[in-house]
Amino acid sequence: MTKAKRWIQEWFAPRWTQRSVALVLGLFTVAFFQPDISANDDLKSASPDRVEVYKTIGGISLRMHIFDEQPEATKPRAAIVFFFGGGWVGGNPKQFFPHCRYLAQRGIVAMSAEYRVRSAHQTTPFECVKDGKSAVRWIRANASRLGVDPKKIAAGGGSAGGHVAAATATVPGLDEDKDPSLSSKPGALVLFNPVYDNGPDGYGHDRVKERYYDISPMHNIREGIPPAIVFLGTKDKLIPVATAERFKRRMFEVGARSELILFEDQGHGFFNHGKNENRFFDETVEHMDRFLSSLGYLSPR
Repeated sequence: MTKAKRWIQEWFAPRWTQRSVALVLGLFTVAFFQPDISANDDLKSASPDRVEVYKTIGGISLRMHIFDEQPEATKPRAAIVFFFGGGWVGGNPKQFFPHCRYLAQRGIVAMSAEYRVRSAHQTTPFECVKDGKSAVRWIRANASRLGVDPKKIAAGGGSAGGHVAAATATVPGLDEDKDPSLSSKPGALVLFNPVYDNGPDGYGHDRVKERYYDISPMHNIREGIPPAIVFLGTKDKLIPVATAERFKRRMFEVGARSELILFEDQGHGFFNHGKNENRFFDETVEHMDRFLSSLGYLSPR
């Protein structure tokens, strides 16, 4: 970088002001020296630092995979819980292990939750949301022990997992915890190609039918919904861009912050680690980092 900096200064100095030279240097650095997030070997083989059971129901134990690189920290930190995608039918918490490891390295207590799915538990999307709410509530109930700030708990996920995360922030009811008085609403949403419209023209309507108002985030947007960032490919065959734009518009109508970042010519699941040579993993993680930093969940890099 020293040689490049000297070359720019020598070339531009006779022509531009010092301020202009500084601007060009900044743009040059951004363009050519952005960190390669996915090059971090820890992300390739990410595994949790510990695993705890957050819910037991019907003989089923649901586990929380916890990534925490500062367990001895004395100051409470922000937390985030991710929910995997899989159409409420299957999926694996490992999908978001790289995201968790990255955020743990940045100082957040990051988690990836199991939840009941049809292939393993013969359940419906309603049980998925119930488990999502239980996961957020468990983090808040155990905040002191986990070293977490209960006011800074984010929820994220991809596809059906994005639906679960969005539903924890929007839909009333669907609680099956002993103490539902403890809030299960997260303070922020990080959504990757999320299913958030279960209405007659939305995804998954055939599985929820006339009960879609009970579970569809799109139909439960109201004042007080937390800020959200959404990542979507323009060629996603499951989630139309028009749906994402409608969600963003409705968020604005109730005074909520909503960011929609579109990726040209990308389909469903484009953001996953190990896909597209991790180009879009890196880009979405960069945006996620800035979003969480703007909310005070992270210190700016």
